[in-house]
Amino acid sequence: MQYEFPPDVNQLVRRHLATGCYPSEDALIREALVALEERNEFLADIQAGIDDMEHGRTRPLEDVAAEIRATLGSATRT
Repeated sequence: MQYEFPPDVNQLVRRHLATGCYPSEDALIREALVALEERNEFLADIQAGIDDMEHGRTRPLEDVAAEIRATLGSATRT
């Protein structure tokens, strides 16, 4: 797909292509879009955690730590 980038974006694309890390604009854009998707998923997970906190869906840290120690087989605190 051909797309004409605005000058500022075109400069970024050219700068990244010049590193030799990307064989083509398509590869660069593909990687950028994957990174954007991962970032959006990360931000959605953070928002879900904030929503849980705001709605009282939390557990004391001590309970979580005890559960982890039990799962890992370590009964003592380090």
